[in-house]
Amino acid sequence: MGQNLTPPPGGEGGDNILPVDLKAALEERYLSYALSTITQRALPDVRDGLKPVHRRIVYAMSEMGLRPNAAFRKCAKIVGEVMGNYHPHGDQSIYDALARLAQDFSLRYPLVNGQGNFGNIDGDSPAAMRYTESKMTDVAELLLEGIDQDAVDFRDTYDESNSEPVVLPGAFPNLLANGSSGIAVGMATSIPPHNAHELCDAALHLIKHPDATVEKLVEFVPGPDLPTGGIIIDGRESIIESYKTGRGGFRVRARWETEDLGRGGYQIVVTEIPFQVQKSRLIEKIAELLIARRLPLLEDVRDESAEDVRIVLVPKSRTVDATLLMESLFKLTELENRIPLNMNVLSLGRVPRVMGLGEVLTEWLAHRKEVLVRRSRHRLAAIDRRLEILGGLLVAYLNIDEVIRIIREEDEPKPVMMERWSLTDMQVEAILNMRLRALRKLEEFEIRTEHDNLTKEKADIEALLASDDKQWRVIEVEIQDVKKKYAKATELGRRRTQFAEAPDADIEAIQQAMIEKEPITVVISEKGWIRALKGHISDTAALTFKEGDVLKLAFPAQTTDKLLLVTTGGKVYTLGGDKLPGGRGHGEPVRIMVDMENDQDILTAFVHDPSRKVVIASTAGYGFIVAESEMIANTRKGKQVMNVGMPDETKLVVPVTGDHVAVVGENRKMLVFPLSQLPEMTRGKGVRLQRYKDGGISDVKCFAMADGLSWEDSAGRSFTRNKEELLEWMGDRAAAGRVVPKGFPRSGKFAG
Repeated sequence: MGQNLTPPPGGEGGDNILPVDLKAALEERYLSYALSTITQRALPDVRDGLKPVHRRIVYAMSEMGLRPNAAFRKCAKIVGEVMGNYHPHGDQSIYDALARLAQDFSLRYPLVNGQGNFGNIDGDSPAAMRYTESKMTDVAELLLEGIDQDAVDFRDTYDESNSEPVVLPGAFPNLLANGSSGIAVGMATSIPPHNAHELCDAALHLIKHPDATVEKLVEFVPGPDLPTGGIIIDGRESIIESYKTGRGGFRVRARWETEDLGRGGYQIVVTEIPFQVQKSRLIEKIAELLIARRLPLLEDVRDESAEDVRIVLVPKSRTVDATLLMESLFKLTELENRIPLNMNVLSLGRVPRVMGLGEVLTEWLAHRKEVLVRRSRHRLAAIDRRLEILGGLLVAYLNIDEVIRIIREEDEPKPVMMERWSLTDMQVEAILNMRLRALRKLEEFEIRTEHDNLTKEKADIEALLASDDKQWRVIEVEIQDVKKKYAKATELGRRRTQFAEAPDADIEAIQQAMIEKEPITVVISEKGWIRALKGHISDTAALTFKEGDVLKLAFPAQTTDKLLLVTTGGKVYTLGGDKLPGGRGHGEPVRIMVDMENDQDILTAFVHDPSRKVVIASTAGYGFIVAESEMIANTRKGKQVMNVGMPDETKLVVPVTGDHVAVVGENRKMLVFPLSQLPEMTRGKGVRLQRYKDGGISDVKCFAMADGLSWEDSAGRSFTRNKEELLEWMGDRAAAGRVVPKGFPRSGKFAG
């Protein structure tokens, strides 16, 4: 932890306190804590895919003899063993880790075979450790294979009374097969589970082609294989990029199907949910959305699950489109979930590093090769010892009478025998420890046979250690065995997560499917207060407003509509009909809902029609055509459509119809010109519609020349002028025009 800077009390040191730089002390201590968290707690080792607590649990169970074919043992006993001998932390944290290793919905290939309540997919906790029992699975046994043959290094335990493995031999590709997740200091890891059969195929390909690209490896490992199934809807390019960099994610959707109820009715049944989603919480969320009326296409949700997952979704009616209903649920609930990928692991057990798919498999294969070499050397040393002993025993059998005489007559037979036949200490010890029953005729033949067999095995091992190719061939055979044991043809090995493309659903239709369609009347006051009254109200005279405020606009709409709100500054804001404040009271100021500048006011508002176009015009007489689909704003800040500068401001928004435009100025001059002379733009100042000496624009109207130009006077009388009658007002855009025809309203507006 660093040098102790405080001297012992006493002596001539005064108060015996030395100053320490606080920054340096904090950095040293925090770095030590961070390194401990990264290496000893949060990140898995790339070689065996385990964190220290999991490694210690598996090793402790092995030392207790809890092999797959052994009897179950109480988890409390196992936790006590782990805590007392290897892992000096809380018993509950150890038991939580042990329980997770037994959960088939958390691990793709569980390392612990649990008996009792180990929790469930609803998020319920396991029973107390005194009630549950467990032992190792075949996967855990594979991870430990060769641990007693010097396959890995050991280190002292925390109290130096025992030793524990630094890493397990790892004959199973556990890191990717079971995945891992953890949060350290300044870094985290998140690796989803994969299919062992596919990982073995990729590893076998890497042995033959060490420089294989990620694109090639993805042919063997197309993506995660999650314990709870589901459907991955990401494209191949996205998956390749994630595996190449070691960072990314996968979008996983629930698996669903429709069940025919007869007479045209149906219900939707969800049979698989995304990984790490709690089923009970998921159903609660759907129920909350139902109560909040956010799912108008859904009538009810039921959980009919037993051992398997079965969530029943009842549509509002038989005419509801099942795909549209599910798309709205995918948007709002965890029926679609993103599984992150962050392959941040400990390389060689020491260095935290984000690795790609190829790097992870390469390091695992390198570890397997090192384990093979170490086990072979361990076996070679054992053979050498046995051959040495057999050589001594052979001498004894060939000279059995002399050996018996020396043992009977000599006070110290050991040095005499060593000198007589040039035997080693070990050989003489073996002769002296030999039992009388071994003095039979067949023993010499058996010794010679064993000696020959061991000599041949020794030669094979030496040849193996001398050849890289032979080592890789042995590793290939080992991986083939694992692949066969967990093949896709087996129940445990079959691929559970499938791949599919998300259906091309209309985004607009999905948005509307999340909103209950109801008629409303939108009311906007002069001072910018907005509200939505239920139903379509024609009589607005009864509406009340704050003191000094009056009605500006009122128009019918639906809760599923989008409303476009245009300001005098040329900005357009988008509001959802379902998001408007209710009709009780006076509503809310629009400025709370959108970021409108203080020097701008509401010009108009209307229901958005994506197929419609409008003419937008400024006070100075400039304008252009803009499609309503281009006016949609996706943020509170709105979208600038018309560029105006003070004192000019946006004044008119008129729907485009027909083939001509009539413009009236404040000087009561009118100009008619073809609509084709107006440009269509998405943003700008526009072009001049009519030229004025003084004043500005008063009104604009689009019309079809074949129907004539109509207007109403203040008395409600209608006037229509046909093409011949409008000839003197017709001209080109930007002309001054002529004084309005007789009967034109004094207001200067076409509507009287």
